[in-house]
Amino acid sequence: MQVNLKVIAGPYQGRIFSFTQHDTFLIGRSPEAHMCLVDDRFFSRNHCLLEINPPQSFLRDLGSTNGTFVNGQRVREAYLQNGDRIQGGETILIVEVTATVDRSLSETTQDTLEQRPVMVMVECLNCGRREQAQASAPDEKLTFICEDCRIELKRSPQSVPGYETLKLLGRGGMGCVMLARQQQSGRAVAIKTLLPEFAVSDKAMRRFMREIDVAAALKHKNIVEFIDRGTHNGVVYLVSEFVEGADASKLAEVRGGRLAYNDGISIISQALDALSYAHAQGYIHRDFKDQNILVGGESPNFIAKLTDFGLAKSFTQSGMSGVTMAGEMAGTLAYMPPEQLRNFRDVKPQSDIYAVGMTAFSLLTGSLALDLTRKTSVNDTIRAIFEQPCIPLRQRAPHIPQPVCDIIDRALAKDASQRWQSAGAMRMALMHALSAG
Repeated sequence: MQVNLKVIAGPYQGRIFSFTQHDTFLIGRSPEAHMCLVDDRFFSRNHCLLEINPPQSFLRDLGSTNGTFVNGQRVREAYLQNGDRIQGGETILIVEVTATVDRSLSETTQDTLEQRPVMVMVECLNCGRREQAQASAPDEKLTFICEDCRIELKRSPQSVPGYETLKLLGRGGMGCVMLARQQQSGRAVAIKTLLPEFAVSDKAMRRFMREIDVAAALKHKNIVEFIDRGTHNGVVYLVSEFVEGADASKLAEVRGGRLAYNDGISIISQALDALSYAHAQGYIHRDFKDQNILVGGESPNFIAKLTDFGLAKSFTQSGMSGVTMAGEMAGTLAYMPPEQLRNFRDVKPQSDIYAVGMTAFSLLTGSLALDLTRKTSVNDTIRAIFEQPCIPLRQRAPHIPQPVCDIIDRALAKDASQRWQSAGAMRMALMHALSAG
C-alpha cells in the first residue's frame, strides 16, 4: 500500500510526497518541517503533523493559531481517507491511497498511474467473523483479528501451544504479557502477545518475523534473552526469559514515585551498557523508557535488563499497529526526541540517548523533564517536544551532584549533535562522575 500527499495549491503545487512505510510528515514554518512554509505567516512554526502507515493516515494540529482544515472543517485531529483535502492558508493537499508498494519514501513532481486498493472479505482467525479490508490485490492473503476478539484477547489471552499459562503480568497497546511455563523444559518464561489492529498481509507478517529473528541475535547480560516466536490463531507471540521483579517504572512507583539516587544511576548505567552493545551491532531500541527496563534482585545489587529491542519499529512498519500516535503509543511520546517524531524511519543512536536522559530524569525525580501533566493532550505533548526546553535536572533534584545532572541534561539536548554521541561515552562519564564524587 502507498499513501500520496498531492499538493494542488500553494508554494509546493505539483509535488507529490509518497509513503510506503510508517513515517511522519511535519508542516509549518520551522526550517526542519518536511513542508517548510517559512514565508507564509498563516502557518505556525510547527503547524500540524501527519502520521502515515499505509493505508492509514492520521493528522494532528499542533495548537496552530489559524488552524488546519480537512474537507473545509477545522480539525484538531482527524483520520484521513482517500480523497480528503487538507488545507492551511493557500496550501491544499489531496490524500491518495494506492496499491503501489515497491517505492520507498520519495518526492516527485509528476502524476503517476497507480492501482487503487481493492476491498476484500477477510475472516477473523479467532471467531470467524467476516469483514471488509483493504488489500493490494484481490487474491492477497491477510491475517485478521476482529475488534471484539482483540478486546477479549487483551482481557483473557489464549494459551500458546507448548506453554502453560500461569498468570497475566500486564496489558499494553500491542497485546498482553503472560508468565508461562515451557512444557518441554519446565522453564519459566514471559510471553508477549501482539494483536494486529488491521488486516496484515502475509508478506508484511513474514517481514515482521524476519526482523524479530534478527533482533533476537542480541546477546548481552543486560538484554532480555529471546527464546521463541510464532503465530497462533492470528495472534503473534514472542517468548523471552522471565525476569523476576518489576519494570523500573513500577519499582519507582512502590518507592514513592522515584528511586534512590544510587539505585537509579545503577539501573541507567546497566541500560547504557546494553545500548552500547546493541548500537555497536547496528540496532537501535526506538522505544527506550522505564517500562522497558526489567529489574531483578534487591538494592543495592539490582540487575537491569532491556526488553522490546526494535519491537515498536517492527510492529508499526509491518502495518500491524495502524497509526500509533492515535493509540497506546501516545502515553510514551514524551520520551521521544524531536527528530524521531519528525521522521519515524530514520532514527539514530542519539535518539536512544535522549530517551535515556528522559528515563533517568523520571526515575530520579518522579516527573518528566518537560512541563507536562497527565491531562496534557497528545497534540500539546508533541508541540512541547518540538518547542519546549527541557527542565534542568538540578531544578527538580537538588540532592544530585551537579556533574551527574550535567551528564543527564546533555542527553536531553534538543539538538542531537549536542547530546552524548554514544551510549558508551555517556556511561563512562557517569562512572567517572560517581568515582570522583
